[in-house]
Amino acid sequence: MDFGAPRRKHRMSLTPMIDVVFLLLVFFMLASQFGSPAQLPLTLGGGASSSYTGPARLIRIGEDGLQLNGSPRAEAEIIAALHDLTETPEDMIILRAEEDVPLQQVIETMEWLGSEGYSNLVLVE
Repeated sequence: MDFGAPRRKHRMSLTPMIDVVFLLLVFFMLASQFGSPAQLPLTLGGGASSSYTGPARLIRIGEDGLQLNGSPRAEAEIIAALHDLTETPEDMIILRAEEDVPLQQVIETMEWLGSEGYSNLVLVE
């Protein structure tokens, strides 16, 4: 029995797969460049040189809003009170965030205080 000429087996071409892998590689390389993290300068507490004497300037960041020295206040009221409590914008301001507060809210508060001129922010637990 003659079945005719044997057929050649076609090999699967690797070129399309290489193209797809290359495109995925380029996509992830570009996507990783767009997400550059911003850095916030923080002062590490606990040193003897960072002892503080002066009026209390504790801002508590909670889900219900901001508190300055234990009393709930709006942002404008906090800035007005901080002007009275600080001699210079470089005076230390202590921030304390509650456990359930999202990190983004803490960062926004720090950026807001920084935009108002307060640069010496200390984050405590």
